[in-house]
Amino acid sequence: MKKQELYNKVIAYFQEAMPVAETELHYNNPFELLIAVILSAQCTDKRVNMITPPLYRDFPTPEALAASTPEVVYEYIRSVSYPNNKAKHLVGMAQMLVKDFHSEVPGTLEELIRLPGVGRKTANVIQSVVFNKAAMAVDTHVFRVSHRIGLVPKTCTTPLATEKYLMKYIPEEIVPTAHHWLILHGRYVCVARTPKCAECGLNGLCRYSLKPAL
Repeated sequence: MKKQELYNKVIAYFQEAMPVAETELHYNNPFELLIAVILSAQCTDKRVNMITPPLYRDFPTPEALAASTPEVVYEYIRSVSYPNNKAKHLVGMAQMLVKDFHSEVPGTLEELIRLPGVGRKTANVIQSVVFNKAAMAVDTHVFRVSHRIGLVPKTCTTPLATEKYLMKYIPEEIVPTAHHWLILHGRYVCVARTPKCAECGLNGLCRYSLKPAL
């Protein structure tokens, strides 16, 4: 099967099986989403959603968060992974928003990755979810699922290589949704340790399900 044919079949499946696909992080505005995505690094969305309501309530604006300290913010986020670093990142991010971006979340990759705690993956999430741009954030789920299905070759050994390969074959207008298709599929069906192939609609199509049993 040619690569584009595989992509077409996979896209058709997700369009039918998952017509609505969006982030599971809870937020009310771009600033809150930026906080949530920074906190979600190497942490579950479920955990982030548990701890963000008080944070959003007490620091509703970049100005409010910028005026705080990492020590204060730590007490709100202590149950997430790497809370010390993330507390510093959140305060630094808010201070830069106030100082350099008129307290508005910027919309370009170049501007976003200047913010403390924001790498390419986080920047792509913001571009995709907030600004509906064709940006593919490659997290562990997207990386795993893309390889298992066979959407990318084994030579794509980094998130960036995987991102660039996916972008070659997925139509721009559906990239924001496709990002969530892959994440949610990896989170609930194509899980890391024991993928649920028997209940997967891509069974018999993806590379993982077609590999010979040992």
